[in-house]
Amino acid sequence: MTDPLRILMRAFRVKKSTDNKDCPSRQNDPPGWIELAIEVHPAAQEAVSAFLFDLGCKGVVLGEKGGFCIKAYLPASDQFETLRSRTEVFLRGLKDFFPEAAEASFRFSRIQDEDWSLTWRRHFHVERITERLTVVPVWEPVPTAAGGIVIRMDPGPAFGTGAHPTTRMCLERMEQVHPPGAWSLLDVGTGSGILAMVAVKLGAARVLAIDNDPEALRWAAQNIEGNHCSALIDLSSEPIGELTGEFSVLVANLTRDTILDLLPEFKRLLDKHGTVILSGLLQEQVQEVRKSLARLGFDEIQVTTQAEWACITARRMEYWNDGVLE
Repeated sequence: MTDPLRILMRAFRVKKSTDNKDCPSRQNDPPGWIELAIEVHPAAQEAVSAFLFDLGCKGVVLGEKGGFCIKAYLPASDQFETLRSRTEVFLRGLKDFFPEAAEASFRFSRIQDEDWSLTWRRHFHVERITERLTVVPVWEPVPTAAGGIVIRMDPGPAFGTGAHPTTRMCLERMEQVHPPGAWSLLDVGTGSGILAMVAVKLGAARVLAIDNDPEALRWAAQNIEGNHCSALIDLSSEPIGELTGEFSVLVANLTRDTILDLLPEFKRLLDKHGTVILSGLLQEQVQEVRKSLARLGFDEIQVTTQAEWACITARRMEYWNDGVLE
């Protein structure tokens, strides 16, 4: 998230203290929940999701099959008009940072006498993500015919059930490009931990999964333990610039700006034959990232797409520079 956008988010942050009159109070909540659905261009989805968490939601639901709608569930309160006003002001300000979001719209719905966690679960079911991978919510039984790799998931507020096109493409490419034998993975922005867990199921001997969100790391740890992968996955909040070592594969499902900023670090952390998998990109952002990869000495650059999203795979080159093999 860009620094100006962080300023925008701070301007609309909802304090979590229970004595804040603008914050919905759980003690005096009327029964039910509020569903807030925002239609917005994919380029602004990360910013909108952050805003919804600041409003007090415990998780967001992206539109099915990568649609443009983001839904959040908040405890019903007598501050309904305050929530509406905050949302209107935020979306007006969002256009200054994301011109694509000029047509953003939202709607509120009241959901009476229903637990948000059960409402949210209606959006997450058993799904075949790739030919080899099935993701199963922890509250549903594993299908008898699942076969292949099965991951049990409770993503909580973290992104990454495997259903979104960006995650799905990362998983597909990881299946296709990981080297034979013992290999290692660096998962940058692990979220729910799904990419790290699938890497272990694909034979990775060492996985480092990093995230700067403590809540995401907490849910990732829970999922990793539930899938018996704890022995091979290290979770960390350490900044990428402080990491050492080399990895066979690096996967980053982030945003264009973040990817461009981190590409030199990605190269540093890949071994001489390492492969990088990048997603979270819109199709119109691909050329800029491709050019940056080529300038840094990446080769075999391949692009896959689903809906409006893209995934780039590239391999670090070995080349001679003044007689030295780099």
